[in-house]
Amino acid sequence: MSIDVHAHYVPPGVIESLERDAGRYGINVVMHEPTCQKCLRFDYGLQVRPFFPRLVEPPQKRIDWMHGIGLERQILSVWTDIFGYALPVDKRIEWHRLLNERLGEFCAAHPASFSWLASGALPDAAAAARELERSVKAGAAGGVCATNVEGVNLGELPLDEYWAAAVALDVPVFLHPAQPAPSPRTAKYALSQVAQYTFDSTCCIGSLIGAGVLDRFPTLRLIASHGGGNLPFLIGRFDIMHKRADPKQTGSVAQHAPSDYLRRFWVDTILHHPKVLRFTAEMMGMDRLVLGTDESFPPHEADPLGALRAAAFTPDEIRRIGAENPRLLFRLP
Repeated sequence: MSIDVHAHYVPPGVIESLERDAGRYGINVVMHEPTCQKCLRFDYGLQVRPFFPRLVEPPQKRIDWMHGIGLERQILSVWTDIFGYALPVDKRIEWHRLLNERLGEFCAAHPASFSWLASGALPDAAAAARELERSVKAGAAGGVCATNVEGVNLGELPLDEYWAAAVALDVPVFLHPAQPAPSPRTAKYALSQVAQYTFDSTCCIGSLIGAGVLDRFPTLRLIASHGGGNLPFLIGRFDIMHKRADPKQTGSVAQHAPSDYLRRFWVDTILHHPKVLRFTAEMMGMDRLVLGTDESFPPHEADPLGALRAAAFTPDEIRRIGAENPRLLFRLP
């Protein structure tokens, strides 16, 4: 049973609810003029790009594709670019409740194929913690956070109540970058997807280490998307700055060298190069790799099991990465 831990979906009920009662959430469904496709416009000024067709595809089409490439289950999260962390707090709470209720209903209708991760109204740690508790009780397998909240790294925000809830519930939290609007330097050449997303993940992880989150919550389980960003490649630079830089200037309160925290993270396999994937396995440990596709976006991994074979993993290692590690991480039966 191969399990895809990194996949996205927006249930049709989300869009239908917004079309019926947009004012409740501060979000309108509008038509993207060049493409005539639906997209979301937030009252605070953000308009995201249109939904990719596979992000809102019929469930049977998704299931058929999964079975065609050897996947039996996807652990779904909603598109982080529409998390709307800048909404007023009351609307933000309502919005994430809607996202989680509709995604939970969708997965409950297809229990053999899908599990789900719950989002929350960050940076309000209490509201996000209560939503995580409610969602796990309703069947969520864990939580999902964008790696920044309106440009602020997670480690720089007072989120201990949320991390404590994840620990108490014994569920992992998936960290996924968000870039609703590309920065001037990444607007062209696909640099947002290639470079900005991985940079965003790396900054988030570094902030969590430096802020002491992993020291305060030693059993917190975190999943870093896209192979952990640049963490495996930059860990030497993390270590040398931890050793040489004055913590009074950097603000770091980490009790150990950053490399000591590597095995506190799980990372997915979406790296698109066999040598890079092998290197990541060597740096992180085989038991910290979990299968991912990033379906429904252009840089998704179309043949995730084939990518493992191309990296010369053995059949036992492929089974471990594709099935055993995700099952243990998410406490799946």
